[in-house]
Amino acid sequence: MDSETTRRAVLSAVLGAGVGGMALTDARSYLRRFAPGSGSVWGAATENAPDELSSPYGPATVRYDDYHVPHVEADSERAAYYAAGYCHGADRFFQLDLYRRLLTGHLSEVVGASTVESDAFHRQMDFEAAAAATWDRVQGTGTGDVVEAYVEGVNHAREAEPTPLEYRLLEFDPQPWTPTASLLISKQISWGLTGSFRTLRRALARDRLGAAATERLYPRIMDHGTPILRGGDPSASMADADAATPDSGLVSWLAEFESDPGIGSNSWVVSGEHTASGDPIVANDPHLQLSVPPVWYEQHVVAPEFDARGVAFPGVPFVVIGQNHAGAWGFTNAGADVIDFYAYETVDGGDGYRYGNETREFDARTETIEVADGENVEIEVKRSVHGAVLTQYPDGDGFETADELGVAWTGLSATRTVEAVRELNHADGVDEAAAAIRKFDEPTQNFVYADDAGNTYYWVTGQIPIRTTDGEAVPGTRIFDGSAGEGEWGDGYTPYGESSWDGFLSHGEKPGVRNPDYLATANQRITNDPEHYLSEGYAPPFRGRRIYDRLDARAGSDEPMDAAFHRDLQLDVVDGRYDLFRPIIEDAVEAGVAGDDDLDAPTAESLLDWDGEMRPDAAEPLLFDQWLRDFRERTFGETFDDAGLPDGFPRPNFWVLGNLPPDSEWFDGDRGAAAADAMAKARGRVDAEGWATYGDWNRVRFTHPFDQPFLNYDHLRTAGSAGTIRNFHSEASTGASWRMVATFEGDSRAILPGGNSGDYFSAHYDDQLSLWAEGEYKSMERAVPDGVDIEFAEGER
Repeated sequence: MDSETTRRAVLSAVLGAGVGGMALTDARSYLRRFAPGSGSVWGAATENAPDELSSPYGPATVRYDDYHVPHVEADSERAAYYAAGYCHGADRFFQLDLYRRLLTGHLSEVVGASTVESDAFHRQMDFEAAAAATWDRVQGTGTGDVVEAYVEGVNHAREAEPTPLEYRLLEFDPQPWTPTASLLISKQISWGLTGSFRTLRRALARDRLGAAATERLYPRIMDHGTPILRGGDPSASMADADAATPDSGLVSWLAEFESDPGIGSNSWVVSGEHTASGDPIVANDPHLQLSVPPVWYEQHVVAPEFDARGVAFPGVPFVVIGQNHAGAWGFTNAGADVIDFYAYETVDGGDGYRYGNETREFDARTETIEVADGENVEIEVKRSVHGAVLTQYPDGDGFETADELGVAWTGLSATRTVEAVRELNHADGVDEAAAAIRKFDEPTQNFVYADDAGNTYYWVTGQIPIRTTDGEAVPGTRIFDGSAGEGEWGDGYTPYGESSWDGFLSHGEKPGVRNPDYLATANQRITNDPEHYLSEGYAPPFRGRRIYDRLDARAGSDEPMDAAFHRDLQLDVVDGRYDLFRPIIEDAVEAGVAGDDDLDAPTAESLLDWDGEMRPDAAEPLLFDQWLRDFRERTFGETFDDAGLPDGFPRPNFWVLGNLPPDSEWFDGDRGAAAADAMAKARGRVDAEGWATYGDWNRVRFTHPFDQPFLNYDHLRTAGSAGTIRNFHSEASTGASWRMVATFEGDSRAILPGGNSGDYFSAHYDDQLSLWAEGEYKSMERAVPDGVDIEFAEGER
């Protein structure tokens, strides 16, 4: 029997069992017993890992707590991170490897033809070269030495631990981890938070819908009064300028490689003036794509210079969000515009392009995408003076060639973020933390911090370009004429090399405040009066307004903001959209909703007496959620289709929809009738599906990359919506990837949406999932458990 037949037999038998609805425990038992032929498919899947190991960097110990969080202790930083790397490799190696294959464009050689499009995009962007440039910059520094120790630890686990189940299913071998791969993970996270094709979509909308409609439906500034830094009036919105229109097929394809526009995060910092203990409190719940295993890995690392606990990205050594011996910190996406696009006048049959008074050749090469069990695919990879060049996208059975589109993105340069995060783990207070985040080059983030001396701090991080055309600063809101030198970033940016960042915003020019009384971020507009252009990609104000309303109310009361209050605030499920849309629901009731007496579904009238809380055991949030979807599609869908916008083109956000005038042309002049039509459709679907409460629809849908029931998490009911502080998108599986409330009185708590282990056979594969779904927390204290699970002795491995 050949290898391919064996692999298909294994996948058919095992994945078929999962599809058949086998219970989780039964599937695990089946998998443990399943051994075709010699049993080589599963091999050592259930073998015990070694508990005594050697380390070239000196002794270290690892103690796992009740939730499989490793507590690493060592007498030197490199010894500590060698051990931490071993833990990452033991618990998450397949996840690391999958990230690497995704970003380097090498998925298809193990997965097959389904990922060719992804490989083509990632190779054209050439994230791997950007990560290599970053490693060239870091190598030989103190941070580089620690990264190398960590990487060696990862590889020690790859050799000593049982091979993860996923490799045995696909029958390929794990390859050694590298420092460049670790920095590639950072590039992936940065791209997910700042790699937006909004400018291209807006240009296409302007071409198909007109400039006035585009400005109304996709405003650059949403007119609300709840920025992060409150005060002042919103700046006037800028008008669109004439610009090139991108190929609609290219725009549609590229949408697959950016984050869901609904992804967001919350954070806030409160000074001791308002807390029961007199110490500050930091809260953070970053909203990201929810997956199996989780995007974060929780760890606690102790060395002579620091004591840090929190979450790291698997593949990267350091705690990104968490608490150390002196302070606590968190991040949310600042939404700054750090990507630009350039059209060119090409020459020599497309081999060259005009740039000012010069003619330059594209730096071009042909690459082959190897495809398991399929035909290999050749693509062209190009670079220009601005960075990557996108030239091809899939069209039918092949690849269509588009006009060359240059892409400048800050993450294509060598960056210092890994150094910044390491220094943040070491920081002895606000001054050192502030110095560390000056090096946080990517992604742009809202950084909140507090220390045990009572200081609080907020600042925007990341490199933000100042674009110029003919020497004048311009916003990055259009496709620039790259041949004419429009939208230049100056000499401070070197794609795939080391940048000086001259001509970018200085730290002092970025919004920030030292020792705020209290301050909250929820991806909303940062400030009403920025000194420089920052972005056009902010979230609607629903979450930010609700957080500030509750903080303001508590601050004005006699009750302190203790840790319990902040955990309750993170779990707030009042949908900020309800107050905006309630008058529209009244319009629908007045207009009459067809079929009101014929269905078992909740009614529009019941929504008028509802409290707006998105709880899984209630019927009203179910109808509200479904009606909002139908109302938006009823308003925009047909017109967008008629305009030739591609399938899946993002609809205007709910803040825009809810603020359209009742007689808007988008409602055909009758908002009530449109709302009533949508209500009837939503009620019909709810009835047809047999849903009785919101939890019947709003469920955990976190999937393993194989997307098979025996590997996926259970579909638990949960609360929250796209408009609540407890942010959750059921269909898109986005939400709080980590909830943390950090105090300085020993009551820091947090929770992951799943488990810390990526090993399907581990009891810690999903042991935090039900706690997360039910809004519970576990301790995040830095005390080290008794006993030793893994001991590293000094010596070569």
